[in-house]
Amino acid sequence: MPVNIYAHAAAGQFSPAVRGVRPLVYVPNGKDSTVSVIDPQARRVLRTFKVDREPQHVVPSHDLKTLWVASDKGRQSVTPIDPRTGKVGQAVPTLDPYNLYFTPDGLHAVVVAENSQRLDFVDPRTMQPQFSIPVPCRGINHMDFSPSGQSVIAACEFSGDVLHIDFKFRAVLGSLHLGGMPQDVKLSPDGQVYYVADMMRGGLYLIDGRGKVPRKLGFIPTGKGTHGLYPSRDATRLFISNRGEGSVSVLNFATRKLIAKWLIPGGGSPDMGSVSPDGKELWLSGRYDDVVYVFSTRTGKVVSTIKVGKGPHGLTYFPQPGRYSLGHTDNYR
Repeated sequence: MPVNIYAHAAAGQFSPAVRGVRPLVYVPNGKDSTVSVIDPQARRVLRTFKVDREPQHVVPSHDLKTLWVASDKGRQSVTPIDPRTGKVGQAVPTLDPYNLYFTPDGLHAVVVAENSQRLDFVDPRTMQPQFSIPVPCRGINHMDFSPSGQSVIAACEFSGDVLHIDFKFRAVLGSLHLGGMPQDVKLSPDGQVYYVADMMRGGLYLIDGRGKVPRKLGFIPTGKGTHGLYPSRDATRLFISNRGEGSVSVLNFATRKLIAKWLIPGGGSPDMGSVSPDGKELWLSGRYDDVVYVFSTRTGKVVSTIKVGKGPHGLTYFPQPGRYSLGHTDNYR
């Protein structure tokens, strides 16, 4: 069992593939169908461009050469961005792309077809269909990979389930009904426990995903509207966004206990985002406030609030340390 599955995503451990790429923050604004590009040093929006309707997440590709904007309404598509040149490519029609992941071997991109109850496996470069795995739940949305990369634990927000899905055998191995509204999923650094955010119940489920059927180990209340999960660069802490109350809770991985809560002055709606490459900041979209929050991971204070478009969602800070991307906004190994 690995000591730290995030060891290659520590500060400074960049892949040669991103050498020379300018650090920028990409923010999909779901309500006005745009992407804002932020200079993280100057704390200002450099440009904003249109994409197809309701972009949900900006996702780094497995090989770190492309950013994909997933738009799942109207003319559903994924739009490529070249992070080296900033060029926005032609949108590729893709059915129901709420979210996007990549298998650790880089052979498949996994389109999370939330409203279609499927995981659609596609070519990671062309996005052309390969095969699908139907799922017995409603609203599949987020997932994380096992230490071996062969399987995932996936959350289904509309039916309140978590699934254990084996990618090698293309099958759902088992399911666990939690109720509530499970959201983001993150594996502990030691590979022993999956943390599953529950937006309705305001906390984290601890899930053992080593057997065929996921097993609930416990629950940790964190705050109203628990949503996004982000490990610190040194893999000692987990940052937890509480969208319904304008806060971020901090969990100690070693003790599995909360050690801090950071409040946004005046309230807010922290959603999805990324830890900065050096680990000193946590960048989160303000879903209902049309801003991006920048937290100091040392003090917990909001050091910047940046105005963006309407309904910002799954932002990504790129490039990040790591050998490759497993998808979503901040999932590197």
